Amino acid sequence: MPGQARSATSAIDTPTPPPPPLRPMPKLQATQIPVTPFQQNCALIWDAETLRGTVIDPGGDVPRILAAIAKAGVTIENILLTHGHLDHAGGADALRTALTESQGAPVPVIGPHRNDAFLLSGIEAQSRQYGIPDLQNATPDRFLEEGETVSIAGQDFGVLHCPGHAPGHVVFVNQALGFAVVGDVLFRGSIGRTDFPYGDHEALIHAIVTKLLPLGDEMRFLCGHGPGSTFGEERRTNPFLPR
Repeated sequence: MPGQARSATSAIDTPTPPPPPLRPMPKLQATQIPVTPFQQNCALIWDAETLRGTVIDPGGDVPRILAAIAKAGVTIENILLTHGHLDHAGGADALRTALTESQGAPVPVIGPHRNDAFLLSGIEAQSRQYGIPDLQNATPDRFLEEGETVSIAGQDFGVLHCPGHAPGHVVFVNQALGFAVVGDVLFRGSIGRTDFPYGDHEALIHAIVTKLLPLGDEMRFLCGHGPGSTFGEERRTNPFLPR
């Protein structure tokens, strides 16, 4: 499902400045693979030296994800989910099965927070409503809690629980690298939708303002739709955030 709130300036044709350049991350490489009709950014992140990596939010189009993994020559250690929406998690079970068979060892699906369990178990029904074939309910090997750490391409990332767009949404942050993966919590110039029955706009803004922005203006992030940005750029210019 589309994860992004509509722009507050959509009626005005204003030029959009280019995204800020990303500071090099030691050893880490990343590519984004747009999947599903919603063009969700599935992220493949790997260590350029060890060629071991992580897939984040494989929402569908699993053959396309597998092709990107093969092109990079990467062995996948784990699959992470930021939240339970179908365009972020609908390919997780199929990818886990394919990688476990091809690599000869289990590849766990980790996350999101257990509050999204109902979304993960409803993916197939929801995919029929949207007319998107081949998506499956997702069954994580374990859920995540705030304060835990997960490995992304061999680097430890902290887990922040950031509900609002989805009740079990989590964000992955590495302060030493100045890098985060935020899913559909925050976008360049926008924020996650909260017009779902379970959405909570106040909780989303609270999570952004109290958990993400304090991490520092230089913190870069990848998001679930569209280009990435920095927390500082969004703090200064995002029309959906309080001043």
